[in-house]
Amino acid sequence: MAGYASVMSDDSWLSRLDRAVFRLETVMALISGLAAFSLMIFAVVSVGGRNIFNQPLRGYVDWIQLIMPLIAFAGISYTQRQGGHIRMDILLGRLRGRVLWSVEFLSTLCILIVMVLLVWGSWAHFQRSFDFSMPNWSRDSSVDIGLPIWPAKLIVPVAFAVLSLRLCLQLWGYGRAIRTGTQTPVAVPLIEDAATVAAAEAESVSGLEQADG
Repeated sequence: MAGYASVMSDDSWLSRLDRAVFRLETVMALISGLAAFSLMIFAVVSVGGRNIFNQPLRGYVDWIQLIMPLIAFAGISYTQRQGGHIRMDILLGRLRGRVLWSVEFLSTLCILIVMVLLVWGSWAHFQRSFDFSMPNWSRDSSVDIGLPIWPAKLIVPVAFAVLSLRLCLQLWGYGRAIRTGTQTPVAVPLIEDAATVAAAEAESVSGLEQADG
């Protein structure tokens, strides 16, 4: 049966793991959205304080520095699961069967190799900042109000590690599709044509209109 968006699901272990990881990805994407919303709140408070009380929010830039990694990285695994990252759909849409899954497998494998290296590098960057023996456990801090930087640096390897887990599941899915030759593998984003995407968007908008009514 069809899962969320263009991702199929069944009762296999792969699909169960896919749905379990997706719940984590959904929470992280929600946190990313709340972080973006918090920046708007900070902006309103800062601008309002400057105009009304002649006193902007202290450490506004420092808070942006800490929150920005949440916005930039926390939702990338969710987007990968949904097939929302930039893809060569014009080219891939012409491929079918094992040829398509082989191309997807190789491209996903390349991404995974890059992400593993980024996890290693970003974790080392976090370790250079984190120190239990230092105030606020941080060797460095923001310029204005001295916020510890290590939480922002920790977000990056955590988000990349979750993405690496997602890529491993997708490699499993593509590998199984290559072996079985199925046209609708589970736990991987399927390519949808323009008509299918338009129909799904129209159905979504129609559902919102009915709910408002």
